[in-house]
Amino acid sequence: MYVKTIVVGALATNCYLVGCEKTKKAALIDPGDDGEKILAAVKQSGFQVDYIINTHGHVDHIGANKNVKEATGAQLLIHKDDADFLTNPSKNLSGLMAKQNTGPAADRLLDDGDKINIGNTVTLEVLHTPGHTPGGICLKGEDVIFTGDTVFAGSIGRTDLPGGSYTTIINSIREKLMALEGDFTLYPGHGPASTLREEKVSNPFLR
Repeated sequence: MYVKTIVVGALATNCYLVGCEKTKKAALIDPGDDGEKILAAVKQSGFQVDYIINTHGHVDHIGANKNVKEATGAQLLIHKDDADFLTNPSKNLSGLMAKQNTGPAADRLLDDGDKINIGNTVTLEVLHTPGHTPGGICLKGEDVIFTGDTVFAGSIGRTDLPGGSYTTIINSIREKLMALEGDFTLYPGHGPASTLREEKVSNPFLR
């Protein structure tokens, strides 16, 4: 699996280019801003983007959807419970800013357990992990998990925004992530990567 991190926007969101090295097919996870920067990285990589996957619907994770989708023709995927965030500025929080984000809408709505096949060698499984938003997800590969704003290195996603719930996010993490056997590299929506083993031991919210 090819993974490239592209840090974008004022909130330093991690956008990930995830690809099958055999077929050069790829997905972009959370193109939150700086569409031209993202597209330049895609071009340099030599991959073709088939999917844009949003781990949730906040503007710092969806802000460049339109730009990237128009340039690549990729399908846009998001969990069904965050679908209206894509076109509703009051939900995606862009209504608080000068430039409101109102689309595009999703091409495919995701549910817990869905599989996203990227080329011939990469499969991402959707883990529904609500709490930061109602439709927040993580994406589990063979030995990696893209955690969006569910878990960070040493922390968890904030739950004080509309639709957030501390109890829900803790339950999501314990049931969907902490229960997994073995170790995984965790690629969060902000900040440095970590591992599941490290978070089980040292994350103060999860001990």
